[in-house]
Amino acid sequence: MSLDATIWAWKADVDSSTQRLILLSLADRAGEDHKCYPSIMRMVKDTKMNRKTIIKVLDDLERKSLIKFTGSIVGNGVKVYQLIGVMGREDEPTSTKKGTSGKNGTGSNLGTGSNIGTSTENGTGTSTNIGTETSTEIGTQNLPRNLPIESKNKKDWLCFKKLREEIYLADPDLDFEYLMTASWGDREKRAFEIYNADKNLCDALMNFHFADWLIHAYRTKYSKPAAGQQAKDGDSKPQHLTEKQIAAFAQKLAHHSEFASKFSEPGDSYEKLAANIAVKLEDPAQAKKWEKYLKQVGFTGTIAGEAA
Repeated sequence: MSLDATIWAWKADVDSSTQRLILLSLADRAGEDHKCYPSIMRMVKDTKMNRKTIIKVLDDLERKSLIKFTGSIVGNGVKVYQLIGVMGREDEPTSTKKGTSGKNGTGSNLGTGSNIGTSTENGTGTSTNIGTETSTEIGTQNLPRNLPIESKNKKDWLCFKKLREEIYLADPDLDFEYLMTASWGDREKRAFEIYNADKNLCDALMNFHFADWLIHAYRTKYSKPAAGQQAKDGDSKPQHLTEKQIAAFAQKLAHHSEFASKFSEPGDSYEKLAANIAVKLEDPAQAKKWEKYLKQVGFTGTIAGEAA
């Protein structure tokens, strides 16, 4: 299993949840060279999809240039695929502008000579007006002295497109624009970042969980239902989960710590657990049994049927 490949699979620009699941299954089997060769039978067991669907999705992923058949065959006619676009952490590009170049960093000619010393051009300059300064080409300028260093250089993980998709899948009736412009939004974002500071989640998972966080905060702390709304909600017609809801909530439940601890098997990956959950959610009786957990991850309304 390659962590870099898994992170790449979460971020890849796919068209459907089935493509995402197949891509994650391939990444789960990839080696350090980002090549993999799971058999179709193996992928059927991993994803619970049928053979024809898997073959079609593999073709779709090739057309999107996310994977490529290398031309090699192993074992009993199993194709070897190359994952395209996976970048290892050791492969991150380094810019000479921002590194240790002769102009901007620590150069051999920029020591502590009487002629050069510490200048605003070659080293770390100091201005009485703006605190710690670096070149406008290579660093952060005009920031107050008391701003933490990690805040100056931190890359923001928030992706509005991904967040919008997750919120829509959880509750299509929620007004995304309102959530993004609400006065309490920044406060909840800071609280979410503090809560997840030590979890080392990739950007895709941060957006995934932040959608649940925002929805929960809105419903429990900030929404003000109109008179008679509770009665209306209580009278809502029971419903069955749609295919999109099943795929979305299966992923959310797989990352729900209490649920996963009760229903996962030893050695299950998140992807495998999500696939197993999706299959069971197709059964209305089982979905009804898990209704309380579904509501904890964003489902609204009532599941049709009786618990098994």
